[in-house]
Amino acid sequence: MSVLSAIRISHAPVAAFAAVGLCWGAFAALAPQLKTQLGADDATFGLLLLGTSIGLMTTMFFAPWLDRRLGQWAMPVGAVLLATAFLFPGLITSPWLFFCAMAFAGMASGMLDVIMNARVSELETAHGRPLMNANHGMFSVAYAIGAFGTGLGREAQLPPVAIFGTTAAILLLLTTRMRMQVAAPDDTEETPARFPYAIVLICGAVVMIAFMAEAAVEAWSALHVERTLGGRAAEGALGPTMLGLTMAVGRLSGQAVSEKFSDLTVIFWAACLAATGAVVVATAPTPLVAYVGFGTIGLGVSVIGPLGLALVGRLVPARVRTTAISRAAVIGFVGFFLAPAVMGLISQGFGLRVAFGCVALLVGVLFPLLVVLRRRGG
Repeated sequence: MSVLSAIRISHAPVAAFAAVGLCWGAFAALAPQLKTQLGADDATFGLLLLGTSIGLMTTMFFAPWLDRRLGQWAMPVGAVLLATAFLFPGLITSPWLFFCAMAFAGMASGMLDVIMNARVSELETAHGRPLMNANHGMFSVAYAIGAFGTGLGREAQLPPVAIFGTTAAILLLLTTRMRMQVAAPDDTEETPARFPYAIVLICGAVVMIAFMAEAAVEAWSALHVERTLGGRAAEGALGPTMLGLTMAVGRLSGQAVSEKFSDLTVIFWAACLAATGAVVVATAPTPLVAYVGFGTIGLGVSVIGPLGLALVGRLVPARVRTTAISRAAVIGFVGFFLAPAVMGLISQGFGLRVAFGCVALLVGVLFPLLVVLRRRGG
């Protein structure tokens, strides 16, 4: 019941999280087809995905400003931009134009992500309870639906533009549920003398590692199943689908867990799960074993990113909350879009098994960061 209650309380940002999840789920399942359409090798395709990071970096500068200007319309406007942005990758065959299209997609996705996370943080403060995991859980449900539906579309030989067009139409319907009044600032609260950069950087690093592990599976799981393990298109699409499903389970169950245990305790055990799953994927002999690994990674990383952002919202003053969350989210999402490029470079030189093994090492960096956060009262 706590999950349903959390979804009811935060129904407006839930719709925004679902919109972002649908888009990236469709994109992940289409990655092999888009790569072929561009005629790119692993390293080139990974580098082209860095266009998303370029677009995302602009989010840090204009998302808080747009949020203040647009108010209750900020999430609907962000969703319309996102729906428009994802029409282009399916139409493009030029690598440079694809890079530009991904930059636009990153900008739109980052803007909506910053605003919807800030809205959830406002609701957490207003209602005195954690809500991040429930919202991020709905992202994962939508991501799995988007990936699975796209896999069916690929089997039916639908072109990418038709799949992205359908996704865009669904997003436009979701915008009708995204309007939300913005919480007024507390005039009695003192403005902090210094911006809390240390908290933002540390929590942002936690979010970045979680998103890097997630993005590695999203962008390369289908290719790993289809190429390394010899699976078909539908079997490849089950890689990101499994990630989305298990992340949904992890986040929705994490909603209840986070109300009973400390954030740092949950992150510690989640990191252990994610690292184990990455090792399973790296050594998997068959697609079925790889699905188990993808699912274990999903269960692990599912709660780390949301709790990292929740820590920012809880540890900084309300007056700088949107700005702090935007910067932590940008740090996190730089990792989200850096990971596919790094995976591509590693895969080009050593293969995808080694690349997924490096994901396990990456997750291990979380443990010293948790020690620092504990010392700071997280």
